[in-house]
Amino acid sequence: MGRKSPSTPHRVVSIFRKFGNSEIMCFGEKDILDMATEEGSGRINIVGDMYRSFLNDEEGKIEWRYGAPPTYDTVNQLFEQGRTKEWPKGSLEETVQNAVKSWEMEISYKTRVQDIKTINPTKFNLVVNGREGLSAEETVRLGTYNALLKNSLPKEFKVYKAEEETYETSHEHFRTAFPRGFAWEVLQVFSGPPLISYKFRHWGFFEGPYKGHAPTGELVQFFGLGTIKVDDSLKVEDLEIYFDPAELFGGLLKGKPTSSESESLSCPFSKLTTKSES
Repeated sequence: MGRKSPSTPHRVVSIFRKFGNSEIMCFGEKDILDMATEEGSGRINIVGDMYRSFLNDEEGKIEWRYGAPPTYDTVNQLFEQGRTKEWPKGSLEETVQNAVKSWEMEISYKTRVQDIKTINPTKFNLVVNGREGLSAEETVRLGTYNALLKNSLPKEFKVYKAEEETYETSHEHFRTAFPRGFAWEVLQVFSGPPLISYKFRHWGFFEGPYKGHAPTGELVQFFGLGTIKVDDSLKVEDLEIYFDPAELFGGLLKGKPTSSESESLSCPFSKLTTKSES
């Protein structure tokens, strides 16, 4: 369990108001757990996931990658069963955790940057392991897996070749390897807005083949650190993530080689609109 604090929902709201935001994104606060306020309009958006905001599309104007919002029931179950921290409702830790989950959902499944509510689209910059930053448009085009796993190693030393993958193939590799999803949690928050810093854990069970390697059924996980710089409206301007990809691929490459890499791939359109992996 995370640390307790008095009147945690009020604590988080007061922290956010301190920076003059016009949109309070207290994703974990009980009274607004399933809603988000559209900036400046006062209109309440009801959403369909207890850990992610900005999923609903009442007016049908959002361009979803596969025509409809994703669902997270399977990975939410994995998250609830395997998390090591259960943060108090409305705490800073829960708020950061749900904010990152909301950002990941929007970047992965909304194809137009103007539809993404968690970021400042003109300033957004993603830096992974100190590499050159990616704009919002580049991150949406690549997909989160390719954006996180790009590297500058010579081709012969690359375990994962992001430049040879599309958004669809990258997500299908990991959907197949982790059929119950690839869950994510905040382990610790070191500082609040405007420069948030945190430690995280990403995990799943290797129960499906991965690029020519048979599943082991074992837990695969990695740990990392992140920082998020937000503007006065709490929209993300800079996101930096640091982790060791060897923690991930070490678990995936333990599986015995299969006769054909094609065995690791199922139809890329079979699960896209029904289940999300993280």
